Amino acid sequence: MLKRREILTFSQTRHAPPESYWQHVSRPAMACRFEVTLPFEDQTGVRLARQALDEVDRLEQQLSIFRESSEVSFINRQASEGPARVEESLFSLLRLCQELCRETAGAFDITSGALSRCWGFLKRQGRIPEPHEIERAKALVGGDKLLLDCESRAIRFARPGVEINLGSIGKGYALDRIAATMRGRVRSALLSAGSSSILAIGGGNNGWAVGVRHPLNKERRLAVARLRDAALSTSGGEEQFFEYGGNRYGHIIDPRTGMPTDRVASVTVIAPSAAVTDALATAFYVGGPELAAGYCGAHPGVLVLMLESGAEHPVLFGANNPCELGEVEVINE
Repeated sequence: MLKRREILTFSQTRHAPPESYWQHVSRPAMACRFEVTLPFEDQTGVRLARQALDEVDRLEQQLSIFRESSEVSFINRQASEGPARVEESLFSLLRLCQELCRETAGAFDITSGALSRCWGFLKRQGRIPEPHEIERAKALVGGDKLLLDCESRAIRFARPGVEINLGSIGKGYALDRIAATMRGRVRSALLSAGSSSILAIGGGNNGWAVGVRHPLNKERRLAVARLRDAALSTSGGEEQFFEYGGNRYGHIIDPRTGMPTDRVASVTVIAPSAAVTDALATAFYVGGPELAAGYCGAHPGVLVLMLESGAEHPVLFGANNPCELGEVEVINE
C-alpha cells in the first residue's frame, strides 16, 4: 500500500515510443514536493523510492526551524548558553556550510535568519524594517558567529541571539542523502525537491533533460541541461517578494549588507552535490557574476548559468566535466 500522503503516478515521455513510460513517486515535505522519477520497468526502484522519501521526512524533523522539536531548533535554543552536541551527519553539514560561507566571502550564510525575520520573510509577511533594526540583525549574522568543535562534535554561538536556518541548503542536502541510499541499487533515477533542486542518478548516453524556466516568463525555457550523475539548483526572486513604494523586495537577502538583492534575475548551478548547488545558487544570486566567475575558476566541475537583471541573454561560468556533468544548451529565442 502507498503511505499516507504518498503519490504514485505514471507518465509517457513526449515524442517517444509508447513503451517509454516513467514512474513518479512523490510526497510533500520541506514546504515542497519531493519526487523520484524512475523508468517504468524498474519495479524495485519504487520500493527504494518510498524508503528514500521516509528519509526526507526524518530529515525535515531534524532540520526544520518551524518545528520546536527539531534538532536545529534545539541548537538555536541551546548554543548561545553553551556547547550543543550535534548528530554526526548534521555536524558534517554545518562544517560544509561554514566552508561554503568562507569560500563565497559570506554570500552564503546560514546565520542570516535574523535578517529574514527582520524583513518579515520567515512568516511571509514582508515589511520594510527601520535602519536600526537591520543593523541589530546584522550584528547577529556572520560565519564567525558559529564556533564548531570537531573533537566533541558540538556547536556554540559566539553571542546570544544568533540562530541558524538551513533553508538555503536543506532541500539539496536531503536529495544527496536519499541519492546515497539509491545509488548502486537503481540504474537511473531523477530526484527533485520542488522545481528548484534536482539530482540525477545515472542518465545514460543522453542524460536527464531538465528545463530551466525563464524567470520572467513561465512559458519560456532559459536553458536545457542534460544531467548525468549531477545536481542542478536554481535561485530567483520571482516566487517570494513584496512591493512597497514602487519597489520590489525579494526574499533573498545579502547577509553582508542586510538588504534584499536584485542584481540577478536567476542563477542555475550544476555540480556533483545537490547541497552544494543549493547553497551556491543562493550565494551567486547575492554575489553576482564576479563571485560566480571567481568561484568557478577555483573549483573545476561547477557550471553556472546566470541571467542578470535587465539582461536579454544568460551567461555561463565554469566548465562541465563530461564524466560528471551534462551539456547545457542556452536558448535565446
